[in-house]
Amino acid sequence: MTKNIPTEKQQRAQELHDILNRANYQYYVLDSPELPDAEFDRCMRELQQLEAEFPALITPDSPTQRVGAAPLAAFDQITHEMPMLSLDNAFSDEELEDFDRRIRERLNSPASVEYACEPKLDGIAISLLYRDGLLQRAATRGDGSVGENITQNVRTIHSVPLKLLASDVPAVLEVRGEIYMPKAGFAALNEKARAAGEKLFVNPRNAAAGSLRQLDSRITAQRPLELCAYSVGLVEGDLPERHSDILEQLNRWGFRINSEMAVVDDIKGCIDYFRQLGDKRAQLPYDIDGIVFKVNSIPLQKRLGFVARAPRWATAYKFPAQEEMTRLLDVEFQVGRTGAVTPVARLEPVFVGGVTVSNATLHNRDEIERLGVKIGDTVIIRRAGDVIPQVVSVVEIKRPADARDIEFPTHCPVCDSPVEATPGEAVARCSGGLICSAQRKQAIKHFAARRAMDIDGLGDKLVEQLVDEGLLKSVSGLYHLSLPPLIALERMGEKSAQNLLDALEHSKHTTLPKFLYALGIREVGEATARNLARHFGDLEHLMEADTEALQQVDDVGPVVAHYVAEFFEQPHNLEELAALQQAGVHWESEKQDTSAQPLAGQTWVLTGKLETLSRNEAKDYLQRLGAKVAGSVSANTHTVVAGPGAGSKLNKARDLALPILDEEGLMAMLREQGIEI
Repeated sequence: MTKNIPTEKQQRAQELHDILNRANYQYYVLDSPELPDAEFDRCMRELQQLEAEFPALITPDSPTQRVGAAPLAAFDQITHEMPMLSLDNAFSDEELEDFDRRIRERLNSPASVEYACEPKLDGIAISLLYRDGLLQRAATRGDGSVGENITQNVRTIHSVPLKLLASDVPAVLEVRGEIYMPKAGFAALNEKARAAGEKLFVNPRNAAAGSLRQLDSRITAQRPLELCAYSVGLVEGDLPERHSDILEQLNRWGFRINSEMAVVDDIKGCIDYFRQLGDKRAQLPYDIDGIVFKVNSIPLQKRLGFVARAPRWATAYKFPAQEEMTRLLDVEFQVGRTGAVTPVARLEPVFVGGVTVSNATLHNRDEIERLGVKIGDTVIIRRAGDVIPQVVSVVEIKRPADARDIEFPTHCPVCDSPVEATPGEAVARCSGGLICSAQRKQAIKHFAARRAMDIDGLGDKLVEQLVDEGLLKSVSGLYHLSLPPLIALERMGEKSAQNLLDALEHSKHTTLPKFLYALGIREVGEATARNLARHFGDLEHLMEADTEALQQVDDVGPVVAHYVAEFFEQPHNLEELAALQQAGVHWESEKQDTSAQPLAGQTWVLTGKLETLSRNEAKDYLQRLGAKVAGSVSANTHTVVAGPGAGSKLNKARDLALPILDEEGLMAMLREQGIEI
């Protein structure tokens, strides 16, 4: 009976029902979620607490009593032989320890429990049914009891075995796993969509869901989907009695399992594992939103059993949310080194991805139009690892009546020069060049950066101070700074000023690749600067090259050639180059002795995390020996260097039987070639 329950509690419960049911429908049925995962979790926990306090509020249609939502009728429906249940969540060490305490109390055992630990992939749960080793059926989770038959689509995914690799498989084997889209594949898919003027996917999970539910399996076949197996369902036959051993068995039968999987002795090991995976989360080649911990013993799992919607023997410890809702308060425009005018969202501060975020990038005018975002909107922002937060979508149902359009400036917000848009480019740029103090500041910061001229002590704030005080009007002006005006600056003592002057003097002896990179020519990064230097040997020959000659350089196409030639045609750039050389900036010739380049003609790929060298250092050493360092593995790749966390690139290298080195092997090779590390 609900008559004794306060009216406001009943109303709140119904409100939470409506919110969660709508979110389930958008997430599981339409594959177009509006509600961030963190907000969904908060609403679900609030409803669970209400129902715990007032059990009469529990109804058969409560979101706490079900998993997902009813499937669409576009696919045949499949009834799962064993329900595909959800997992309870933990959000703190204390909640994880409570989970362990409940396990040991129910088992009536004070001893520690062994747990299997697996990253919780952010994808789509799937059931694969095999009979006599052949794939018979693939189905989505659906509402946990009934899913959708997507067998034709799943058959197109290369990591799904159509026939198992051994004869000792059970007569009936249901494998459960996650179908997901790796980060690199997601980026390539969106880049292709952007080039075609099509709608972009919000995140890899959304892309995977949309790809799996295509009625035309030929479309699915073009999408970079992967399967990772994480458990079994219905089994007619014998399997090992430890969960981790079952996964190893599945791996032997042809299924990919997560290489980060581990077994720990107790709950402290679970917490340590959670910390370790959290530290490397941003470097993983796929998205994860938490860690799943399971009692490793299958007999103990059976003793522990289930509650209505989840097993008692497993839980998911969630990472801090990477997506959150907040309000767009205003939009400001920043000017970069190349004059690019970038809209920056000023947000109502919100905690996301472990930090409080109040600003996010909106990229450019096209992105604003694609999002359909207005000032005053409630938006979803995303922050993954160290990536700059970005607005990924708008919650249109929350749009206020006074929301207003974002107006892109026609004149630079810093110097008032006209803002121009080049046909074919999404980016609008200030036309002021170095008369624009914003561009001047960014150009000087880039010039002084560690991978450019490496001027120690010249930080961003000092650059801004020098420009604002009128002490620095150009890059070459750095080498004409003197002690008295530096000492006069706020928070600049004599020792700091002298250290800066010493660093400037030291930076005069550089290399041509670093100098070219420091100039900030559009589209000329470190690799292109190195290729230009090696090809032409000296600055004079490079300055004389036309676009046709420039395109003879490795990795230089028509666009880059145009920007390089244009840079050296500008009188003020030529004056600046002369001023820098007159100030004493110099370097040795880059003409290469090919006998000193034992890796010439070879393509190497770096993947995973390097622990002794940085990725840039390893790349630099390899390029010094003549190798080209690529971002993807192909049949033309000579060697792959794989560190911890290596994923799809390592798997592809193995498939192609390519040479693979770990970091220790790389360093041994470098030492053999005379490079001191």
